[in-house]
Amino acid sequence: MAVERDVPQPRRSTESLGGMVTVIHKGALGYAATSDLTASGLTEAVSRAVSAAETAETRMIPGFPGPAALTADIHYEGPETRPWADVKLGEKMGYLCDASQALKRDERMVDWGAGFWAIDKEQVYLDAAGGRISQRAHYLMPTLWAAASAQGETQRRSWADAGMRAGGAEVLDQLGFFSAPAQVGDEAIQLLEAPNCPEGEMDLILGPGQMVLQIHESIRHPLELDRILGDERNYAGTSFVTPDMFGTFRYGSDLLNITFDPSMGEEIASYPADDIGTRATREYLIKGGMLERPLGGATSQARANLPGVANERACSWNRPAIDRMANINLEPGEGTLDDLVGRVERGVYMETNRSWSIDDSRNKFQFGCEYGRVIKDGKLGQVVRNPNYRGVSSAFWRSLKGVGGQETFLVSGTPFCGKGEPNQAVKVGHATPACLFGNVSVFGGA
Repeated sequence: MAVERDVPQPRRSTESLGGMVTVIHKGALGYAATSDLTASGLTEAVSRAVSAAETAETRMIPGFPGPAALTADIHYEGPETRPWADVKLGEKMGYLCDASQALKRDERMVDWGAGFWAIDKEQVYLDAAGGRISQRAHYLMPTLWAAASAQGETQRRSWADAGMRAGGAEVLDQLGFFSAPAQVGDEAIQLLEAPNCPEGEMDLILGPGQMVLQIHESIRHPLELDRILGDERNYAGTSFVTPDMFGTFRYGSDLLNITFDPSMGEEIASYPADDIGTRATREYLIKGGMLERPLGGATSQARANLPGVANERACSWNRPAIDRMANINLEPGEGTLDDLVGRVERGVYMETNRSWSIDDSRNKFQFGCEYGRVIKDGKLGQVVRNPNYRGVSSAFWRSLKGVGGQETFLVSGTPFCGKGEPNQAVKVGHATPACLFGNVSVFGGA
């Protein structure tokens, strides 16, 4: 549901229900999805899955082990202290109307709005060995945006902390939704009046909202093991990471610690087991800057003879599970944003992604942000518009010289991580503090 320029928009609702049958037959894997969950519908799906496995019998990739038998009975319920379904429609719409009115700061505002996207998901995994995993989770994604225009210049500002979280109406308070609209509107006007971002090699501080995408594109995707093994090159590129790098390659400075953590309930990819029944545990992918393990589920682990994590996931009942990122977090350090700023003689602070580009090996990248501020002699200065930066993944992460503490830590996430053929868009969690990088190529733009 949304309100745009103070006008409530038609509400949209979708519902999806179905099942996926997976079989191991004659040493091969077969899938069949169905929206017919009657006994006859499931029986027919089993027959189709067996037929698919027979077709694949002589075409399976060497090293395929098949999923391990599951006998456990596991139940998981995600957090929701104030159920979204219990909040009356008029109350929800009132929140959005109030936010919309607060966003419009003056006559230069040409577009503005607020929205809510809520998801309720229930999933059951049944194993022929008798195992059962039942999971239910609730997600909420509030959004705010404002665009201002004058004298041929237009600037858009969106909510830096906006992202999807697990939970109900309490997410609005956790993220500070009610106080954010005025700031978003004011910053859109500030950007309209601001000069372009300066250019050159300098220090760069990225707010946690921008760090989310930086980690997502230049760490998380490159570490997907099926991508490293070449399975993604037709759709979304390969990876500069090779199997021999694990355990030996310095990915970043000593301050870089990246974890796979399915146990943080408020993150949107928290679960007790992945979608082939592998138990999920917290693991370091990068520790002290050294590359330790890939984002590879049981199938890819067997193919590559490498340790991995429980991350074979499917976006819905009509897709098979593949290697995906989940909750991938940059562990916090110490100190506040002011502490990081105080270490900078000349630099720029940036937040909220506006554009991105990365090569097909997930190595060279360029990102543009919505909002920037000059840093001079340890203090935040004037607002600048069109801030951009570029780099090479490993060199960039090796330049990491400051990691903020819990005061800068943001738990966020996106429901739009795409991968696979046919495409799968899954929910992935992000948690990160603000970070300081040295000698980064910074530039302005249109």
